[in-house]
Amino acid sequence: MSAAAWKQRCEAEWGLQGAPMPDTVDWKSVYEAKPLGRNLLKNPAPLGFSKDSPPPEPELPDVPPGGPPRFQPDGDFPGWTTSTEILPYDTSSIPEGVVICALPTYSWFTLEQVVDLKAEGLWDELLDTFQPKIVIQDWYEESQLHESIYQLHVKLLGTDRTTVISEHTAKPTENMSVYSHNWKEVSHVFSSYGPGVRYVHFQHRVKNSFLNDFFPTRFTGSSVIVKPVKSS
Repeated sequence: MSAAAWKQRCEAEWGLQGAPMPDTVDWKSVYEAKPLGRNLLKNPAPLGFSKDSPPPEPELPDVPPGGPPRFQPDGDFPGWTTSTEILPYDTSSIPEGVVICALPTYSWFTLEQVVDLKAEGLWDELLDTFQPKIVIQDWYEESQLHESIYQLHVKLLGTDRTTVISEHTAKPTENMSVYSHNWKEVSHVFSSYGPGVRYVHFQHRVKNSFLNDFFPTRFTGSSVIVKPVKSS
């Protein structure tokens, strides 16, 4: 197939009429990469859960386990950079003079990933001039562990992978007075973000606790999707 034919195929399939499509782009490679409309994050559900099924109910141990405490969930994390932050004990709500035998230890478990938009098949002129919508979506479990159990921070970065062109942060607060144990959606759409975007830095973190056993806040369905022009 000729270069012009590959270009026409991309234009027709993704509704690129009116978008910049220079002849210098390798349109066969772009078509095979299919950068528009698919999830550009690797390993979007490393804990093995799906948002289409309810999260499992927590199970209390019959006997407290031995060994050192755990602070991060079991999972398969290739594609992600992970880290754990163990938080100090929170004694602010304990009245003076009250003796507490044990307090839960909370920890933040952080996962982050950088998407190289050009390596995924996008081209400079589309990102700089047309600026297609970049849709962020994530799902976390309402674990009822704490009023703050999830945080999201996404940055659109320039060619140096450092300059922040646009960013979005979400820090939802949970209603602890009503029991709810579902997947909760967090999403954001970047649009009209300006020229120069070449990378997306996706970072989220969930809060876990340990008190005789490990109690996690689970997550699933993380995604970074550049929308096809025809559906923007």
